[in-house]
Amino acid sequence: MPTLSAADHATSPPSIEIPRQYNAADDLIGRNLAAGRGAKLAYIDDLGSYSYDELARRVNRCASALRGSLALRQEDRILMCVHDTVEFPTVFLGAIKAGVIPIAVNTLLTAHDYEYMLTDSRARIAVVSAALLPLFQPLLGKVPTLERIVVAGTANPGPDSLAALLDTGSDQFDAAPTLADDACFWLYSSGSTGAPKGTVHIHSSLIQTAELYARPVIGINEGDVVFSAAKLFFAYGLGNGLTFPLAVGATAVLMAERPTPAAVFERLRRHTPTIFYGVPTLYASMLASPECPTRAEMRLRACTSAGEALPEEIGKRWTERFGVDILDGIGSTEMLHIFLSNRAGNVRYGTTGKPVPGYAVRLIDDEGKEISAPGEPGELQISGPTAAAYYWNNREKTRNTFQGPWTRSGDKYQMDADGYYVYAGRSDDMLKVSGIYVSPIEVESALIAHEAVLEAAVVGCEDEDKLIKPKAYIVLKPGIAITDALRDELKAHVKSLLAPYKYPRWMEFVEELPKTATGKIQRFKLRAAASR
Repeated sequence: MPTLSAADHATSPPSIEIPRQYNAADDLIGRNLAAGRGAKLAYIDDLGSYSYDELARRVNRCASALRGSLALRQEDRILMCVHDTVEFPTVFLGAIKAGVIPIAVNTLLTAHDYEYMLTDSRARIAVVSAALLPLFQPLLGKVPTLERIVVAGTANPGPDSLAALLDTGSDQFDAAPTLADDACFWLYSSGSTGAPKGTVHIHSSLIQTAELYARPVIGINEGDVVFSAAKLFFAYGLGNGLTFPLAVGATAVLMAERPTPAAVFERLRRHTPTIFYGVPTLYASMLASPECPTRAEMRLRACTSAGEALPEEIGKRWTERFGVDILDGIGSTEMLHIFLSNRAGNVRYGTTGKPVPGYAVRLIDDEGKEISAPGEPGELQISGPTAAAYYWNNREKTRNTFQGPWTRSGDKYQMDADGYYVYAGRSDDMLKVSGIYVSPIEVESALIAHEAVLEAAVVGCEDEDKLIKPKAYIVLKPGIAITDALRDELKAHVKSLLAPYKYPRWMEFVEELPKTATGKIQRFKLRAAASR
């Protein structure tokens, strides 16, 4: 367990000393048992409540079953496609305690995406929620390294269920002798081509995010009840719903279903969390809903936002309605959690705040020089202790992203005269839709696969809440008529090939796309047209 060399308080982060031999799961569970919190609620999900003692038993049973029944070795990999229930921390922490490396992946993807990730990672086991099993079953004989699929959340547990696997485990398990710098878990991040990249994080990074961000910025403590609409498979949601509450002994509420406003309202009313973690699209939808709770129905003391820039108007409307600020920040899969954030009592909507203590940021111009003058945009780069070790099997992109102590974000920012950072767009053509990166190339390819489409180009466009969504410019094949039915058919076509959130919200049919002399689409012209 790491020791703190400075007093733990909410305004200045402690300096964290992590021993060379260190297991992140053993720390996050063990610190709560050592503090006498065994009977305290750790998790509340859709089916029940679980104390820290119960969580510890489940983690130990999972760890011992992975090493025993499944004969996994230290540093073997398992892929997790699990909804937000107690089974997620059970498997994630159980694997880590066993020295096995969990790879948490997005539950909204396609079978093709999962095939790629399983093949790329060479995971031996996949643990998947029952509702997602049909996407994985055809892959069992197709991916050479995949030996078995374990099904989580099944109502009728059979021999391949997680429940049956846990029954083979033991309530006691000595943590694997991992090192602080050992690979601990992966998260997949999409790049400019849309190809997923296995982002490898080490054991010491989880607790660093809690000590550098959650304690000093949010002020989280063991009396809090936290609820994250962002799912655990996201870096943002993983900190919100797992690392942060376990680091301090708080209680976390988990929700398996999609975070619609109605679903979120139901949890806010039933569990009255003190900390809520959302994304701008959700905040906008909640404020627009007639079912939105009143201030008296909630007891929120802190809210955060990440994934995409929070529009100033949404932040102001939230504060006016509920009397609590949204602490807008930015993090990344590569940095694991938020490194730039607004602070309670000092929120400036329209900005992403200032660097989180423990992190340094800088802006770099197109010539590679650091920008010091306020108002000049540059690429945001970050230095901090939670940077990923590398991208799996991707040396070129590893070297391009992780440059000495600095990590390139791919985001353009500018700093104002008071030291607040203001988002200025992506350095490449990637879009962030509801906090999730979307490759325009991927959406274009799906559109072009339709028999009516000759060419397509996709750019980001702001909706009425100033949130980015995909807009498609489409050239139809000769003789194809433009109709509302065709628009609906194209949207359904994209949804059938890709994760549903990637479909274009708007379609504009044009005679030709702007191109360079060499035939490359000039997306900057389309972005300019979309912004008018």
